[in-house]
Amino acid sequence: MTVTGAKVTSAGRRPRIALLAAPETSASVLYGLYDVLLSVGAVYPDMTVGTPGEALLDVFIVAATAEPFRCFGNILVEPAVAVDDADDVDVAIVCDMYTPITEAPTGKFAVETAWLRRVHSRGGVIATVCTGSVLLAESGLLDGRSCASHWAYGSLFQEAYPRVRFRPEKVLELAHEADGLITGGGVTAWQDLALYLIARYCGPAHAAETTKVYLIDRHAEGQLPYSAMTRVVRGDDAAIARAVGWIDEHYAVANPVSEMAGEVGLQPRTFARRFVAATGRRPIEHVHAVRMETARRLLEAGATAVDDVGYQVGYEDPTFFRRLFRRATGLTPAAYRRKYAAGSAPQ
Repeated sequence: MTVTGAKVTSAGRRPRIALLAAPETSASVLYGLYDVLLSVGAVYPDMTVGTPGEALLDVFIVAATAEPFRCFGNILVEPAVAVDDADDVDVAIVCDMYTPITEAPTGKFAVETAWLRRVHSRGGVIATVCTGSVLLAESGLLDGRSCASHWAYGSLFQEAYPRVRFRPEKVLELAHEADGLITGGGVTAWQDLALYLIARYCGPAHAAETTKVYLIDRHAEGQLPYSAMTRVVRGDDAAIARAVGWIDEHYAVANPVSEMAGEVGLQPRTFARRFVAATGRRPIEHVHAVRMETARRLLEAGATAVDDVGYQVGYEDPTFFRRLFRRATGLTPAAYRRKYAAGSAPQ
C-alpha cells in the first residue's frame, strides 16, 4: 500500500514520539494520545477496505525510570524506557502532570526537565498538554516565550513563571513551533495536538482520516468558552478576603470598588494595592470577572433575556456588557447560551 504525505526522518525511520508520563498524569491524556498516534496509517484502511495499513509513527511511553507505576486513577503505566535512554526522539510530548493551581512544582521533576532540555538541544520538538506546560516552564525553555496551558493556571504562571506569557484563550500555542516548542491548553487539547502532529508528520489527509476514525475534532472556538473564574486570595489579608466575599453577593452595585473599600474600612489607594497583592487582579478586574461568571450562569439557565442578564449583573449599557462578555468568553452572550443552555444536547 502506498502512503501519501507520510514523512521518514533523515535517519530513515518512522518519526519517534515519546509520551512523558508520571504518577500525576491523567490516563485519558496518556492513553488517548497513545491510541490515536499509534493507529495513524493502520486503522483507517482497516475500517474502510478491511485491510490494516502500516503504522506511520513510532510511539512509546517514557518516565523518570523504566519501572512500572500507577498514574492518576490508579491506572497502570509501564514505560518502554527511562528518559535517560530516550534522547533520540523527534517529538517529546509532556502529558498533563497535575499540580495545584496555587503551587509550582519547583524541583519536583528534575530528571524530566533535564531530559526535555536535552531533547530540545538535539533538535527535538517539545509539545505539552494542559499542566504539562507547567513542567516545561520549570525547565526554563519557555522563558521569554508565550504558552498555552489550562485556563485555571493563569495566576500560577503570573506568580511562579513571570517570564512566560500565559495565553488562556489558546488551545494550541504555535507561535514558537519554529523553536521546537508547542504548548496545549486544557486536558482535551491532546486531541488538537494529536491532529496537528499527524498533519505535520504524516500529512493532512491522515489527520482528516483520524478525525473520522475517532470522531474527534479541533476546539475551533479556543479555550475561553470553557473557562471559569478562579478565586484565590493569597496570604492572610482578612480585609481583602472579606471584600472578595462581599462583592460575590453585591456584584451589581454601582461604584463597586468604592463600595468594597468602604465595606472593609480601607482608603481607596491602600485597598487597591492590597487587593492586587492578594488576588493578582485590580479591583475592577475582579468585579468584571464576578459579573461575567454570574452572567454565564444566568445564560446557562436559559430563561433570562440577554439584555436583562447584563442589567442584572450590573451593566446598564447592553453594548458594553456584550463587549466585555465576548472578551471574557470568546463568544457573544447569545452564542454562549446556545452552547450551554440547560437541557441542550447534541443532535
